[in-house]
Amino acid sequence: MLFNPEVLNALAVRLHGRRIGTIHKLGGDRCFFSFEQDYLDDAGRETLSLSFKGRSGGVVVPTRASVARLPVFFSNLLPEGHLREYLAARAKVKPQREFFLLAALGADLPGAIMVEPDQVEAIVPYPGKESHFGGGVQKTVLRFSLAGIQLKFSAIMEASGGLTIPADGMGGSWIVKLPSGRFPAVPENEYAMMALARSIGLQAPRTELIDIGDIGGLPSVAGSMEGKALAVRRFDRDAEGNPVHMEDFAQVFGIYAADKYRRRSYANIAAVLWMETGESGVHEFLRRLAFSVLIGNADMHLKNWSLLYPDRRAPLLSPAYDLLSTLPYIPDDKLALTFGGSRSLNEITPEQVRRFADTARVPTAPLWKIIIETADRTVSAWEELAEKDLLPSKIRAVINSHILNVAGAITASG
Repeated sequence: MLFNPEVLNALAVRLHGRRIGTIHKLGGDRCFFSFEQDYLDDAGRETLSLSFKGRSGGVVVPTRASVARLPVFFSNLLPEGHLREYLAARAKVKPQREFFLLAALGADLPGAIMVEPDQVEAIVPYPGKESHFGGGVQKTVLRFSLAGIQLKFSAIMEASGGLTIPADGMGGSWIVKLPSGRFPAVPENEYAMMALARSIGLQAPRTELIDIGDIGGLPSVAGSMEGKALAVRRFDRDAEGNPVHMEDFAQVFGIYAADKYRRRSYANIAAVLWMETGESGVHEFLRRLAFSVLIGNADMHLKNWSLLYPDRRAPLLSPAYDLLSTLPYIPDDKLALTFGGSRSLNEITPEQVRRFADTARVPTAPLWKIIIETADRTVSAWEELAEKDLLPSKIRAVINSHILNVAGAITASG
């Protein structure tokens, strides 16, 4: 079954199965999103995104169309880089034509969003006429979740412990991250860092290292890969596989993925958490931020922090994800965003934390204590961490040295 791009001009947007709006394809390569009136009128409506939240608590109604790209919230549902190119090729759609790519991927998106063609006549066997989109959009392509730097695929954990990507790419409660072709032992690195995070009390999903040979249904691009893949339990699905809504902070701030390293700081994230989740959310965020500095993780950009909506309305800071030490691969790297005016991975200072608190407009008093406690716990947990033995000796040595040096600098500053 294919989509006819000459007919398809509207996508229905559903949240928890309820239709809440429509994405319209307009002339001049423009797209416009509009809410359903019954959603706007519903005082008990489920939250789509804080980016649509007005100061009085109502919904901010979009008034502008986007050109070529989708409106920013929906654009951020799509994968980036090589994964986008791969899935676009599978869907026979140009990567920059986001409207049609979302039509192809909309049945299995992060969170509780589903997007589908609004016109029945668009979902018909495509006659094969060539168009500037290279033909129709295939309805069954591999779906994605939580885009990032590696190829990731939805998968189902089988009883045998292996991972199988469904033939139609639908469903699944795990994300599978294949090895990097550029950097060694990335799955093992992230597996160890996620285990370290859990060991110091940070909330992080279950992870498993899986032999590549035990993964069925891999695309041909992965056929030559060897070694281990990382499987991460999806936290945007509950125990029964039902979707739990989520959004990342690029969506919260209304920023396209290309700007995920710019235009906002960690204090801006903390300010949102203070308003929406209170003290507990801010303190957990600071623990994870300190942990990222301690392990040398420079890639915690806006899309690597998310909100989860377990009750469908009020946000919580989602479990941590994409925690790995990037320093062994990119020496002298800098933090993805500014932390108290600094991007240094080599230290955290009391003055830096004070500037962070002032910008976020949160109480300063408990924050430095949180930094010290996180440093102490990380050093102790790292010493006992069995998973670190999975890392190549050079990578393990870089991480070990960095943790001890940063923790020592924190202790000296306190």
